[in-house]
Amino acid sequence: MNHLDTATHPESHGSHAPHGHGVTGTRLGTVEPVGYQGRMTLGRKLKAYVALTKPRIIELLLVATVPTMFFAQQGVPDFLLVLNTLIGGALAAGAAGAFNCYIDRNEDRLMRRTAKRPLVTGEVGEREALIFAWVLSVVSVAWLTLGVSVLCGVLGVVAIALYAVFYSIVLKRRTAQNIVWGGIAGCMPVLIGWAAVRGTLEWPAFVLFAFIFLWTPPHYWPLSMKYAEDYSRAGVPMLGAVDTARTVGAQVVLYAWATVICSLLLIPVGDAGWVYGVIALISGGWFTYHCHKLYGLARVGKPTLKQAMYVFHGSIAYITFVFVGVALDPFLGGPIF
Repeated sequence: MNHLDTATHPESHGSHAPHGHGVTGTRLGTVEPVGYQGRMTLGRKLKAYVALTKPRIIELLLVATVPTMFFAQQGVPDFLLVLNTLIGGALAAGAAGAFNCYIDRNEDRLMRRTAKRPLVTGEVGEREALIFAWVLSVVSVAWLTLGVSVLCGVLGVVAIALYAVFYSIVLKRRTAQNIVWGGIAGCMPVLIGWAAVRGTLEWPAFVLFAFIFLWTPPHYWPLSMKYAEDYSRAGVPMLGAVDTARTVGAQVVLYAWATVICSLLLIPVGDAGWVYGVIALISGGWFTYHCHKLYGLARVGKPTLKQAMYVFHGSIAYITFVFVGVALDPFLGGPIF
């Protein structure tokens, strides 16, 4: 689901992998894990399975789900409903993450930042990972369907398919716009959260969906600048690896402005009040300023890596603030108009 994963030249499949990361070959598609060399305890095995689910991405997705449910309810939703939605959503996100780890296993062996993933180290076998992903998928969809609603179960299926198939298989290795359209998977939690409370999908949910969709490129592209060499080695055309810092900076600025404008649409479309409006405007202005700073450095040829990482981490703070505003607004926000 995600997402937030949350990446290039396609001709670079013959690049060498980093030394000492558990690979026996250097060509993409031919490398094999040497097997985990340490003592495989039960705790270590469980930790490896958890790592397959990409828990940091799950955390970020859940940050969006609960506030959306509060906003949809215009108050505090039923506790059991929230719990079932979170469990089902976390399982679905974990399934998508596990599928992604399986699909990306060869590329992961060539990248320093992914060299400790369980399929690279051999802590989890390929067949084990695939079975695990399918089991999580079935359980998550059943949980959402039976514990929340049929609509949420369907949305769970769509979310897993978008991340595992549309992004990981279809887009990721074919276009530098992969994270733009692949990011749709990371927008699904707000639809699931809204549908859980309201039993249907309405325009405020689609505004929040569009907000996350537009936020994803300025969140991820700065990170791709830092790991450009990794992505090039793995043959994944992330924008930060295939284009100049100036181009990436310009795109980040454009998407940042679009994201902020979209966030403010929740006021006329969803009747969000002044608390949300103030938080969204101030945090959005702060985020946009740092995106402009990144572009300014790139334009004059100054080092951009430090600022790129500031934008990446800042984007996480920004989306967190916005959804805090979404959660608080039903309780503290009076109407703006």
